[in-house]
Amino acid sequence: MEENKLDTVNEPQAEYGMYSYADYLTWQFEEVVELIRGKIFKKAAAAPKRIHQRVSVKLVSKFYHFLEGQKCQVYDAPFDVRFPKGSKEDHKIHDVVQPDICVICNPEKLDDRGCLGAPDLIVEILSPGNSKTELKHKYSLYKSQGVREYWIIHPENQDLLIYTLVDGKYVTTGLLTSGDVVESTAVEGFRLDLEEFFKDIE
Repeated sequence: MEENKLDTVNEPQAEYGMYSYADYLTWQFEEVVELIRGKIFKKAAAAPKRIHQRVSVKLVSKFYHFLEGQKCQVYDAPFDVRFPKGSKEDHKIHDVVQPDICVICNPEKLDDRGCLGAPDLIVEILSPGNSKTELKHKYSLYKSQGVREYWIIHPENQDLLIYTLVDGKYVTTGLLTSGDVVESTAVEGFRLDLEEFFKDIE
């Protein structure tokens, strides 16, 4: 994913040089667009690679069955997550993302348009074109907004990096691969055996 101001997004001019969720709601593009600190980021118009979708579907399924009957809920993209800073008014929200997967345990954050506030857990599944955004821009955004746990999955390498928020800073597990068993701190009791998870993904 590359940072781009789309050619068709010129009017109205963004307030203070930044676009808002109010602007975002008026756009109609083939691309999936996200806002990070008021700047537009776009994903390629083409669908993600098959392996990306395979990982996403399998992981969402595991979260869904684990969380069934609990207050936490899992959602997959496209699903808007808005991060307000002070005001919850649409024109004052400048961060809107569509994580591949997110888990929200506070039902008050959910509305008809998605999630307003930080999910407890966010999963991003890397594709060749979006690694820079996931590893840099979203890392900073999720940390500053209080996302308790941030997973980055590399499907081709079959590995996982987890950042856990501790005293306002992300602490990493280091790279987890086949043979490791993941235990989530944000979703208590959820475990993922990476060897079992990746065995039929290719």
